[in-house]
Amino acid sequence: MASGSPLGRLLQEATDRIFLEDFTAPLTLQRGHNSGCRDPVQQGAVQPSRQLANVVAIAQRLSLQWGGVCGEHQEALKLFCVEDQAPICVICKESRTHRAHRVVPIQEAAQQYKKKIQAHLKTLREEREKLLGWKATGEGKCQKYLKQTQAERQKIVAQFQQLRQFLELSLVTTMGQRGD
Repeated sequence: MASGSPLGRLLQEATDRIFLEDFTAPLTLQRGHNSGCRDPVQQGAVQPSRQLANVVAIAQRLSLQWGGVCGEHQEALKLFCVEDQAPICVICKESRTHRAHRVVPIQEAAQQYKKKIQAHLKTLREEREKLLGWKATGEGKCQKYLKQTQAERQKIVAQFQQLRQFLELSLVTTMGQRGD
């Protein structure tokens, strides 16, 4: 199992770093570390960690399921419970939990999901192409509006300078006529 996958990372975290096996009695230290920390601790600073123990148990079950084996019965996961959306073994099918549920061979379920995923992927690709088209159109319009805004700004600045020159000239003329 690749340690880069989420399940691989979970299993790696659920392994005691000292003994390199699954935590059997997960502990938490008062300062928030766990028993894989390797730092010295004072006696009485160690507390059982129910939460960490639950995570380890879930990781172990996931590891078995990922490997294609039922965590409860140690049988191959050959069936898929449609209602629970989970792989199950033949013994699980006969249990009270799944007896009334619709069950199909796991390969059939995998093919159905593969088709659904491919259809969704096709739709997403089409949507992406539309969005990229809209983005390009929007960027083109944005550039056009930016150029228009810059041209308009230059016109306004030029008009303001003309007005200022006119007012300065008017002021000089008015002062000259008064004899100031």
